[in-house]
Amino acid sequence: MENNSINSVSKPEVSASPRLKPDLSSATLWNISFGFFGVQIAYALQSANISRIFATLGADPHDLSYFWILPPLMGMVVQPLVGLFSDKTWTRFGRRIPYLFIGAIVAVIVMCLLPNAGSLGLTLASAMTFGLVSLMFLDTSINMAMQPFKMMVGDMVNEKQKARAYSIQSLLCNAGSLAGYVFPFLFTAIGIANIAPEGEIPDTVKWSFYIGAAILILCVLYTTSKVKEYTPAEMAAFQAAANEQNVSDGQTEAKFDSKHALKVFIQVGIVQFFCWFAFMYMWTYTNGTIADRVWNTLDTTSEGYQAAGNWVGIVFAVQAIGSIIWAAVLPMFKNVKVAYALSLVIGGIGFVMVPFMTNQYALFVPFLLIGAAWAAMLAMPFTLVTNALEGSPRMGTYLGLFNCTICIPQIVAAALGGVLLKVLGSVQGNMMILAGVLLVVGALCVFIIQDKRK
Repeated sequence: MENNSINSVSKPEVSASPRLKPDLSSATLWNISFGFFGVQIAYALQSANISRIFATLGADPHDLSYFWILPPLMGMVVQPLVGLFSDKTWTRFGRRIPYLFIGAIVAVIVMCLLPNAGSLGLTLASAMTFGLVSLMFLDTSINMAMQPFKMMVGDMVNEKQKARAYSIQSLLCNAGSLAGYVFPFLFTAIGIANIAPEGEIPDTVKWSFYIGAAILILCVLYTTSKVKEYTPAEMAAFQAAANEQNVSDGQTEAKFDSKHALKVFIQVGIVQFFCWFAFMYMWTYTNGTIADRVWNTLDTTSEGYQAAGNWVGIVFAVQAIGSIIWAAVLPMFKNVKVAYALSLVIGGIGFVMVPFMTNQYALFVPFLLIGAAWAAMLAMPFTLVTNALEGSPRMGTYLGLFNCTICIPQIVAAALGGVLLKVLGSVQGNMMILAGVLLVVGALCVFIIQDKRK
């Protein structure tokens, strides 16, 4: 009897009679996404510390959102290009893996440079410029390393196992976030200095980036050594076999339905707009909100402000835990749209609660709720879109373009952040309430999605 599973270093040979994509072993499903753990540590360090870094360098709170324009802008440019070029690439190392490896190497270098923006004897303007350029390269490289993992699932995993594969990726994503978020708090606990001279970044943040860089490269090396991608010939054979099976079952040949894919792309993108708009304000204003409401200070040189910065990592870690828990609950729902919308509403309630919490431990409750929205945002949009893209020869290109539905709302949110903050009384906590309202609007938009698959 033919074995339909492959191990972590092998892949099926193309035969004269093409066959469907085989079931992959559990080890292979994990190996495909394992490097995502390291990439997500880097992403978590960036999302939890960028506002803290630039505020410590001397940025005005009304200007903080503008520093967040670069990350999604670079993602919108880089990820479609990675998808486009990797669709046409084949090397002895694979089609997606070379881009993954290059992105990881650049990310490691920049992670060692960015937290030193205030320690090089530069003027304030020069330090800000150095930080911005470093942030640009960091987000470019993280995006370049992140996208291939999503594409490899689309390339290598059959329809039956795809939901499991994305669940594994979601779990590793949250685990990496958890690690990255708590690093500054843990390093403070073991005695590393959490305050620094004015304009300099504390050592806790520096060491968090150094350790994160080391873990990132080790995880990526593991995935690149264990995973062997299918060749273009094998991919063509799998598609031919799928067409043959459909015809034998009395169905029409499985052709890519571009009109349906575009419709799902746009509909999911509308939901994404409100979701990522909301989360951009969480990343930008959580530090200031917690410092103001819990530690009663907005002085970036104070011990209280830096303690709040550490606590941001802790509550973001709580959010990751909430996401892991809710990800296990989501499959229990029979109606996908109800599960998706309910998750966003729960997250919206969490956002609204944040500025009303004056106890640091009470913040665990709203961030657990926010984790429910994050769990749905990680899994459901890509599941809906990759289902609609099944059979497309340009899966990577389309997924790269789909990343624009993540990046564009963040760019718009960042560009409007300073203006909206003034309109809302220059109180950073009010931006969290706005984020909650936006998530609820996104939940209402879920019901416009038309997924023809049962």
